[in-house]
Amino acid sequence: QIVDGLRGLITGQTLKPGVKLPSIRGFAAMHGVSVFTVVEAYDRLVAQGWLVSKANAGFFVKRRGDEGAAGTPYAQPPQPKFDARWYLKQIFENRNLPMKPGCGWLPHDFLFGDALRRSMRHLSADGSSLEGYGLPYGHMALRMVIAEALAETQISVEVDQVLLTQGSSQGLDLVARQLIKPGDTVLVDSPGYPNLMFMLRFLGANLVGVPRTPTGYDLAALEALLALHKPKAFFTQPRLQSPTCSIASAAHLHRLLQLAETHGFTLVENDIYADMDPVARLTLASLDQLQRVVYIGSYSKTISPNLRVGYLLARGGLIEELAQLKMISGLTSSDIAERLAFGVVTDGRWRK
Repeated sequence: QIVDGLRGLITGQTLKPGVKLPSIRGFAAMHGVSVFTVVEAYDRLVAQGWLVSKANAGFFVKRRGDEGAAGTPYAQPPQPKFDARWYLKQIFENRNLPMKPGCGWLPHDFLFGDALRRSMRHLSADGSSLEGYGLPYGHMALRMVIAEALAETQISVEVDQVLLTQGSSQGLDLVARQLIKPGDTVLVDSPGYPNLMFMLRFLGANLVGVPRTPTGYDLAALEALLALHKPKAFFTQPRLQSPTCSIASAAHLHRLLQLAETHGFTLVENDIYADMDPVARLTLASLDQLQRVVYIGSYSKTISPNLRVGYLLARGGLIEELAQLKMISGLTSSDIAERLAFGVVTDGRWRK
């Protein structure tokens, strides 16, 4: 109703090009609706070409070069294609929204901004070089901290099995490009992460969705799918899955590993929200010890998304291939970012 109402006011010239709309909170209070409803309505009007969002200024009726005389309605703009490209453009381009449901981003006051600033001051004052490249596998001290932390979660990993990446997105991309060839069938969570779907389709994969449930997976549906397909891999997020926030039970994880062994596919475990879970849980990696599992983690959700520091774990031979692919595609990751992350995770407040 909000979308139709505002569109009618715009086409009827009641709201003229360049006019500023009420703020999201102001509109919500004025009309007795939720902030989320207004966010969705404004975002749709931006996507449809009726409004434009200006950073730190608000939403405005879009100016057009071909508008008719007063009272002449605008032609309906072409409808956008709501796919992963649209999704990525919207969430990163429109900075005026107070919240972005579905993005998985935390409010700034949930992140470790103060610890990051302390780490920056320490790094700039310690006299060590800030020039040059990083190491192929990433900053050694941070890799050691990661290996030690994962040992506490029952994942036994050598430092040489830890590869630092530019966020979890690079980790997913490296694993996908290493494992998947055009025409391969790949299992994914349904619903799942749009950017991962786009990435896998770009590589020519045939995607098959595995339905999520409150306790993990629809195992009957998964077994039926495995009777029809021979997947190369299953990219999944067992814990705090996006967008459902469901958590797979231990029984489901055990069954998933059994099916992976029987049908010969790799499990790619995306565990980027692990640091937000107050409960110690089993993971696919802890049950399998990286025999058939590749494990992906990240600090982007907890320290800062701007830091772009993630990591992946894999068995010996595979981790070497992934490290080589990382170097071929982008050389080393940022040593400065990795040293900043090290400063944060070794800060006494991190564990708290």
